[in-house]
Amino acid sequence: MPKPTADHKKLEKLAGIWQGTETMYPSQWDPKGGKADGTNRSRIALAGFAIISDYEQTRGGQRTYEGHGVYTWDTRANQVVLHWYDAMGQGCEEFRGTWKGDVLTLTNKGQMGHARLTYDLSKTGVMSSMMETSQDGAKWTKMFDGSLKRKD
Repeated sequence: MPKPTADHKKLEKLAGIWQGTETMYPSQWDPKGGKADGTNRSRIALAGFAIISDYEQTRGGQRTYEGHGVYTWDTRANQVVLHWYDAMGQGCEEFRGTWKGDVLTLTNKGQMGHARLTYDLSKTGVMSSMMETSQDGAKWTKMFDGSLKRKD
């Protein structure tokens, strides 16, 4: 049987239960912006070849967003691949990117334009995250940022 590579194993940094606060910036999806609470439950799956993640955002005790992701390593392209499904109804979105130290940056060009997702895991027990969007892939606008702490 094949064994996960060191690149697959690096994805294990994402595994765990992460909770914290996020700031949503005004956008077409959220005209006012504001604070939110985020919980990300991620686990090692498929014999170590993938990380499966379930994310939920709440505001005022109400669920405002949820998503499901599968992170893998594409050995041919030397890239992390994220297949993302969420409550926005866009179907599967594919993000691709690489690690630079403990920072993973993934990008996507989809129906709604460009998106860039960054996870910073350089501080023990903390996952800082940020999503930026762009219509042209050149001028980026912050959609959200947050800091989640590992709870398990």
